[in-house]
Amino acid sequence: MSEIRQIVLTAVTNFRGWRKNPKVILSFCFAFIICFLLSDKVLMFSERHNTSLQILEPFIWTFGDAGSVMLISLPLLLLFSDVPDLNNHVPFFLIRINRKIWMLGQILYMMMATFIFMMFVLVSTCLLAEHRVYTANMWSNTAAILGYSKIGNEIAVPAFVKVLELSFPYGCMIHIFGLMMGYSLMLSGIVLLLNLFKKNAGMIGGIVFSGFGIVLTPDIVAKWFSIGREKMNIANIIFGWISPLNHATYYMHNFGYDNLPKLWFSYLFFVIGSIIIFLAAMIRIKRYPFSFTGTTK
Repeated sequence: MSEIRQIVLTAVTNFRGWRKNPKVILSFCFAFIICFLLSDKVLMFSERHNTSLQILEPFIWTFGDAGSVMLISLPLLLLFSDVPDLNNHVPFFLIRINRKIWMLGQILYMMMATFIFMMFVLVSTCLLAEHRVYTANMWSNTAAILGYSKIGNEIAVPAFVKVLELSFPYGCMIHIFGLMMGYSLMLSGIVLLLNLFKKNAGMIGGIVFSGFGIVLTPDIVAKWFSIGREKMNIANIIFGWISPLNHATYYMHNFGYDNLPKLWFSYLFFVIGSIIIFLAAMIRIKRYPFSFTGTTK
């Protein structure tokens, strides 16, 4: 029980560094700007045609494709760019607790911070559309127009018919939130692990990880290699299974009539992947050469 308390206190201590921290402020400001820019197309369409929106639809359509998921994960790279934060408080922690407890505290901090960040994104998209929304668990006429016509493609809003027909807004939101949370945890875990090997290597690794997901997006591959419609379907399935970014994309899943991964598989993929990465960080911390220069006045 005392070890759990020590882990929690270590995580909470990291949050104290958020106060007046420019990096944290910029991360959340960038996230809000991204939410505004990505959801603006849906909101402008709704205003122009005088149609209503379900309160969660700006979030659902904003982060319904791989590119949007990748974009909203970029502020997390800034937020976690220097984890673990080896400030002057760390020697005092290591006197009282061992390295394993300290690292578990860092991992718990990253999980809590990621959840707070994702909640901020969800609330931001809801607030941006608060003047023309309703809360009932049914798709709006805006979603129907975007999904069942070519307008959604024309304004680059990923309103997919199978999402409309096989899910409801609240359930869809929970899955999108969970998938984005899993992807973000894996991304932050990579940043943490690589920073333990070399300072600032985590930021580079995170960018490479995100870029790898974009490269394996079926639309990008089709443009590069001029893949036909039949081969495109095969590529869609292959990259849907091997790309972490596609696992984080809601519509890139099996809803009963295709060979894409099911939602439970993607959750398992992110859980196992994150556990492996965090276990590697636990092993690395045992041999990490701490070097402190003393306190400052």
